[in-house]
Amino acid sequence: MVTKTVDLRSDTVTKPTEAMRTAMATAEVDDDVLDFDPTAVRLEAEMAKITGKEAGLFVPSGTMGNLISVLTHCDVRGSEVILGDNCHIFIYENGGISTIGGVHPRTVKNNSDGTMDLDLIEAAIRDPRGEIVYPTTRLICLENTHANSGGKCLSAEYTDQVGELAKKHGLQLHIDGARIFNASVALGVPVDRLVQAADSVSVCLSKGIGAPIGSVIVGSKSFIAKARRLRKTLGGGMRQVGVITAAALVALQENVGKLESDHKKARLLADGLNQMKGLRVDPVETNIVYIEIEEGLHMSAAKIVKNLEERGILVMEISSSRIRVVLHHQISASDVQYALSCFQHAVKGGQIENGN
Repeated sequence: MVTKTVDLRSDTVTKPTEAMRTAMATAEVDDDVLDFDPTAVRLEAEMAKITGKEAGLFVPSGTMGNLISVLTHCDVRGSEVILGDNCHIFIYENGGISTIGGVHPRTVKNNSDGTMDLDLIEAAIRDPRGEIVYPTTRLICLENTHANSGGKCLSAEYTDQVGELAKKHGLQLHIDGARIFNASVALGVPVDRLVQAADSVSVCLSKGIGAPIGSVIVGSKSFIAKARRLRKTLGGGMRQVGVITAAALVALQENVGKLESDHKKARLLADGLNQMKGLRVDPVETNIVYIEIEEGLHMSAAKIVKNLEERGILVMEISSSRIRVVLHHQISASDVQYALSCFQHAVKGGQIENGN
């Protein structure tokens, strides 16, 4: 019988804290579609300040935040966006920029650190002289931290270089900053510096910093004005939204400071896993840990995941030989030790079955 559950599937699984629930229950609210909800306005202003942008807009999800941002920049159907072949917008957002916005994605190979080579980005920009046959390049997208690369951080210097390239060709730069606070803490660089070169940024509230719902997109006042209309078009305009945004304000106050601890626990877990025969862990920079199952173990990811689940450890199977684990503020050091003991049990079970 499972007596303890340690949910490491994602940092999106956190439950609202008591402080969040209290803030939600007592939030000052108004109709955010007819006018402006005062608590939402506070959150939007705070996020704009943190990111160094003119204005912000609360949206129900990160997927909608990225979709609105891309569509605001690429407001002519047949526009093209350059983005990484392993990025969240391209892989995990239902192809919304194409199906809803008529925006064509042009992918560039993501390196193992989440970057794209500058020369490859520039080579992907369409020659305006070929507009009779080509889509029109209007936007470049980056992701920081880069989830599929194991939560790798993009430096301010790299982002600046991409921003300069965008300006050189008259393009805009959007950053999917779902875990930008994780990047800021890991690099020791303020958020506003990391996104200084960006024309827009989407920041997830329900990932690293542990709020229950939503994202905020930031940019210029004119960008946000256009984005607000698109939010309504896509069904994202909500009424007394302060009930939700109140929790996000608490998350900003209480949980950003906990991210360094999340990163330390991720490294602790990774170090322990690397000592187990048959497992190999990618270098860890933030709160995401990818585990490779070596062929010699003769165990599938599905089998390890099932074995762990029987002991209350929930992780995510990525492929037949790859597992993802994500740390968050509701995972304790003792949870990490328990998870390691369960991984050890699972791996030893596989070795015994295979006569090792």
